[in-house]
Amino acid sequence: MTVTQPDVSVVIGAYEAMPYLVECLASVEAQTIDPERIEVIAVDDGSTDGSGECLEEFAARAAMSVTVIRQDNSGGPSGPRNVGLGKAAGRYVFFLDADDRLGPQALERMVAMADRNGTDVVLGRVEGINRKPPGSMWGKTLDRTDVYSSNIKFTLSAQKLFRRELLERHGMRFDESLWTGEDALFTMEAYLRANGVSVLADYTCYYLVGRDDGKHVTKSGGYTLRFDSARALMNLIADLVPAGDRRDMLLVRPFLITLLPQFGPKYLTDSEKIRRHKFELAKPLMEEFWSEGVAGRLKVEERLRLHLVAEQQPELLVPVVQFVKGKKQAAALLEKKGREVYLVYPHFRDATAAIPDSVYLAAPREARAVAGYREHSARSVLKRAVRKARRVLKARAGAGGTAAAA
Repeated sequence: MTVTQPDVSVVIGAYEAMPYLVECLASVEAQTIDPERIEVIAVDDGSTDGSGECLEEFAARAAMSVTVIRQDNSGGPSGPRNVGLGKAAGRYVFFLDADDRLGPQALERMVAMADRNGTDVVLGRVEGINRKPPGSMWGKTLDRTDVYSSNIKFTLSAQKLFRRELLERHGMRFDESLWTGEDALFTMEAYLRANGVSVLADYTCYYLVGRDDGKHVTKSGGYTLRFDSARALMNLIADLVPAGDRRDMLLVRPFLITLLPQFGPKYLTDSEKIRRHKFELAKPLMEEFWSEGVAGRLKVEERLRLHLVAEQQPELLVPVVQFVKGKKQAAALLEKKGREVYLVYPHFRDATAAIPDSVYLAAPREARAVAGYREHSARSVLKRAVRKARRVLKARAGAGGTAAAA
């Protein structure tokens, strides 16, 4: 008897997932893809709420192949995912959190997308239920893209379709030493190593569910874990991407999403000890990875906060964070005939603070919202060059005419 390789292995790690697990498994049963084309590998990570029993009941009734593994609690999502991945036999792997659920056509559409385009990772549209997922990458379905040409770097959760051969070829597994951000590390590596990424934006493949008890894993963990996560992701990017514009573009993600929130409104309620510790943890990251190329891709208030962290100036940071928390609108100062826009956040041109004007200079994306801004463009530069050339030629012609008259 020949056993046909499944198209996709669905890996579910479950820990104290009731009652959400019931709907999660129902969404797997409701998949329109032929049950023979999928396998489910479910890992109960030491649950005490009946999650393991629920998985075994599902395995007994489901039309598709289901393997249930029960183990002592590992302390995080990486262990169960790695166990499931080690057992997977499908051409593709999809990591499904036990709190969440799939759209009925999700697996069928994502497998078809990968097969049609030969891509190694497929992102299916995500919608939130009592949670707000990233949304900037769902504007358009893309048969083939990469991490540099789209906004996919802002969705690094593990709930994607991955070609298993890619993961095995590079020995990719979730880092069990990280207690948060392990999925960002795994997914970014997959993006960087992939032979193309597809984005399926016209169908909701995944429903990200916010638990009423607030116990979703991404909401747990102290601030030191965030610095560990940022460091791991920055190191990965630096290891796989040569220094330059592309690396700077990707480093925006850990600076903006992981590091900057540590110096946001919560910072105002931190004790002095925690504030000092945060600056200490940030110092080596800023020294190694912060650059003009990264700073120039941020909004002014984001750049200003991180500049003060890089310069180790906590006394100047508090007024800036208070200003941002108050959602105040920074005044705009236009200079050089409207071609430069400075946003007047705290300490602007304060001689005692000595912060460079360039920190307050809005990039075109932000400056466009300011009335009177005149954007530099290739066309405007060309026009100025043509006008200058005409003036030079006219002056020369006039000089020639004067000489002839003499």
